[in-house]
Amino acid sequence: MTQILKSPDGTPASRFAFGTMQFGGRADAAQSAEIYDACRAVGVNHFDTAWVYTNGQSEEILGDLIKDERDQLIIASKVGYTGGAGAANMQAQFDTSRRRLQLDSLDILYLHRFDDETDLRETLAWFAARKEAGEISYMGLSNFAAWQVMKAQMLGAEFGLATDILQPMYSLVKRQAEVEILPMCSDQNIAIAPYSPLGGGLLTGKYITANAAGRLNEDARYNSRYGQDWMHETARQLSLLAAERGVEPATLAVAWVAAHAAAPMPIISGRTAAQVAPSLAALDFQMDAALYSEIAALSPRPAPATDRLEEQEAGA
Repeated sequence: MTQILKSPDGTPASRFAFGTMQFGGRADAAQSAEIYDACRAVGVNHFDTAWVYTNGQSEEILGDLIKDERDQLIIASKVGYTGGAGAANMQAQFDTSRRRLQLDSLDILYLHRFDDETDLRETLAWFAARKEAGEISYMGLSNFAAWQVMKAQMLGAEFGLATDILQPMYSLVKRQAEVEILPMCSDQNIAIAPYSPLGGGLLTGKYITANAAGRLNEDARYNSRYGQDWMHETARQLSLLAAERGVEPATLAVAWVAAHAAAPMPIISGRTAAQVAPSLAALDFQMDAALYSEIAALSPRPAPATDRLEEQEAGA
């Protein structure tokens, strides 16, 4: 059972979060405001950004949008993607993030990725001090392997600190989190906010058309991440299934991620309110067990964490 996060006024986190990675980039200030309003209209109160996003414009735009209702919201940012997880670097980025967001404290602060060149005790001691000072409510980790999270759990105990929330990649075409990360979070009472539930836009179905415009064709990282033939076939099959159901493929993709037994809170995103609408529609989509299994069968299930399969099958 994962923990429930709350805003400053005690409002529980919404079932979905919205990621503002495109605010100030593909989404200008006006488009960002429209997206924010669309999210709030359906009850989304969890917004995610990072020090590194769009050269700070993401945080600045979000800071302007949240002014009138800050206490009802859960605001998350991230530090340490560049410059490492040393205390000085994280403090400098954290201070900048707070200035951009016009906030003295953040609800969630993530370490954006694992840093094997910095003593994790230094990193965790800094997070513990920020919690003690009331400058953050929850500590998060992003892009960590399960063993790295458990190392943080073990060392964090020295400072009375535990990981509150984890941000892994997870979608129908990126399922590695099912092997250890999602079960670990359930066991350790860590909330889960998976990013890229649409596989970088692949699972919207738009790339079925040759030469479709979008990040997968414009960004080498995304093309590499989601460029395998079987992934595109999964997207095609999901689109066919969605058409049979009379819904958008994106709705099925996000609803499928949210329906996992570990109760993840998918981080949805987009550059216009119209583009975000099918993902928001997943909030009300009823995903039964049969449909969940049918969608899961469209992509390969990752191998389990142990090779002693005969013992797993026997329940040993």
